[in-house]
Amino acid sequence: AFLEYLLGKNLYGGKDMFFSLDKYVLGMAILRILSSMIEFSAALLMLKINQVESALKVNAALALVGPTIMMAVMALGLFGLAGKIQLQKMIYIVLGVGLIFYGLNK
Repeated sequence: AFLEYLLGKNLYGGKDMFFSLDKYVLGMAILRILSSMIEFSAALLMLKINQVESALKVNAALALVGPTIMMAVMALGLFGLAGKIQLQKMIYIVLGVGLIFYGLNK
């Protein structure tokens, strides 16, 4: 039944999983999947290299990937919300994201 649901043969009512996804949600999910693939590849590279110094260099490169993906996912989410919520709430969200990055840099 689960496979039929995934394939779009919705037996139980409701929305089909892959045919009615919001384009912003789909973009956010794809970015997160890409991020996880990069992280997993880096972990395999660390195991293959098998040297602490080189593994730390790989880890340092990953320090750029995480925040970049987070900013891209947040931007997509904010674009998706732009027409759906009040301007005041959007300002609060943007300020909250800004405070997260401020806290990360301190």
